Amino acid sequence: MKAIQVEQFGGPEVLELREVDDPVVPEGALLLEVKSAGVNYADTHQAENSYLAAATLPLIPGAEVVGITPDGRRVVALLAGAGGYAERTVAWPNMTWDVPDSVSDGEALGVVLQGVTAWHLLRTSAHLAEGESVVVHAAAGGVGSIAVQLAKRWGAGRVIATASTPEKRELALELGADVAIDSRVETAGEMKSALTEANEGRKLDVILDMAGGATFDGGLAALAPFGRIVTYGMAGRVPPSTVEPGALIGRSRAIVGFWMVHCTMVPGMLDEAVNGLFDLITAGDLRMIVGGSYPLAEARRAHEDIRGRGTTGKLVLTV
Repeated sequence: MKAIQVEQFGGPEVLELREVDDPVVPEGALLLEVKSAGVNYADTHQAENSYLAAATLPLIPGAEVVGITPDGRRVVALLAGAGGYAERTVAWPNMTWDVPDSVSDGEALGVVLQGVTAWHLLRTSAHLAEGESVVVHAAAGGVGSIAVQLAKRWGAGRVIATASTPEKRELALELGADVAIDSRVETAGEMKSALTEANEGRKLDVILDMAGGATFDGGLAALAPFGRIVTYGMAGRVPPSTVEPGALIGRSRAIVGFWMVHCTMVPGMLDEAVNGLFDLITAGDLRMIVGGSYPLAEARRAHEDIRGRGTTGKLVLTV
């Protein structure tokens, strides 16, 4: 079968289309004929081996696919960390969901990782309460574009979006953000000031951060008493400053980490989010942004585009 394989860690240039053996299917697992595979920012970390979970070579990236089961069902599957950028892959039944006819492949791919992340960032990690202010960084991206809509739907008082271009900020406003600001700052002080001004001079209740660096530091400084910053990535590849416990105690602030892998270990967490998101899409209450479709052979270009911050929503490889 054809697959994108990584034989040495690095940037987009290490993604190569190769002919490889079909995967071995363990007892109880499913062999899926892949129709499309999702591209996530985490895949770029995996390709360079800078992700939370260490990767091993040779590697076929890709954490989610839409495929056809041996009995002909169209399902979306969350994989065990890799294997999606291929014509065939292995999935476990408890990590697959039948895709409603009203939901496209791209929308389904956006649900199982980015949608579930947005759902549990707000509900499980931030414990969003009605009327609270919410900052969504990278608000035109896969997680961010969903989080903006869910925050408004679940009663946020003011949703502040950040994005790097006027077009992305306009999209965030279309999705329901109350205000959208430029994410490109050089210092934590600039980010703190921009966020506080966007919240009409008030400190913030909830911040969803996947950038790290000065963006994280500025957000933490802008938190109100009992505010929470949920960190779920480090797209800027620059770690934030070290935080001393006293700095949190002094303003009753909280830092919460989130990694979706842990949702797979708790029965029902994935099903709740996936089924809830499918229901919202089917009812027309959630707009999934499918920002780009690439042939499997052009996975390198997809990684270049997502790393270059030139994309919106969910990116899809067609197989």
